[in-house]
Amino acid sequence: MTVPPQQPPPGWQPPQPPPSGWQQPGQPSPSGWQPPGQPSPSGWQPPGQPPAYPQQPYPQQPGPAHYPQQPAYPPPPYQAPAPPPVTKRIPEDLPFVVFPSLRKRMIFFGLVLLVIVLIFACPLGFAMSSSGDVAPFLAILGCVVVSFGLLIGIQLYLISSGGPVLAVGPVGLWIKTRPTRGQAIWLPWEGIERVYRRRWSFEKMVCVKARDPRAGSNLGAFTALDSSMQKLFFGSGFTATANFADKPEQEIMAALAHYAAGRCPVS
Repeated sequence: MTVPPQQPPPGWQPPQPPPSGWQQPGQPSPSGWQPPGQPSPSGWQPPGQPPAYPQQPYPQQPGPAHYPQQPAYPPPPYQAPAPPPVTKRIPEDLPFVVFPSLRKRMIFFGLVLLVIVLIFACPLGFAMSSSGDVAPFLAILGCVVVSFGLLIGIQLYLISSGGPVLAVGPVGLWIKTRPTRGQAIWLPWEGIERVYRRRWSFEKMVCVKARDPRAGSNLGAFTALDSSMQKLFFGSGFTATANFADKPEQEIMAALAHYAAGRCPVS
């Protein structure tokens, strides 16, 4: 049985062939023209169009794992070195300890008092020879002697009750910061610039100069006053008597040179 052919519906038109020169998308054109948005094989782009650069992957940024390891906590702030230790009395457990000599001081102050009495006794004798009433002059002379005696006694008490004036060991030394009080400071041999001797009037002093000029800055107002006076006369605020000590001056300097062991000059 034969099927009759189907007739197209009314108004239907058959497809027209493409115009001459038209190119299917994705197919190269023999004339070199490319549809808009498609890159040209030769690299040419129509005017007004941005050049088509090849797409490259964006370089990956280093993550936290690529950075150097940071400490968990920030470094501690700078701390100034601690000031040297200070004590109210020099300890006596070091190998070489120097005490003040009360006997030498009494002899010295006795001679001073004798000179003062003679100075006042001469006018008194002259007044006695010219006038018979000497009671007022004797009273004045007695008051002068008692006053100077009290001052000398207080000075001797302060010197004798202050304890040692110097203590030396293999690590460092203790030395007084005030001439009459027992306050002292500890200085290691590495912190000492030099040890030397100075003389003022009848007194010979062993002077210790610290490397750090701030070594005696925390000793109090009265000590700062005494220290400034000692620096004026001796060049250092840390001094100890050498000729009014219980040991000879040569023995004191020899002990200082022995324990310093070349770590600071001793002269």
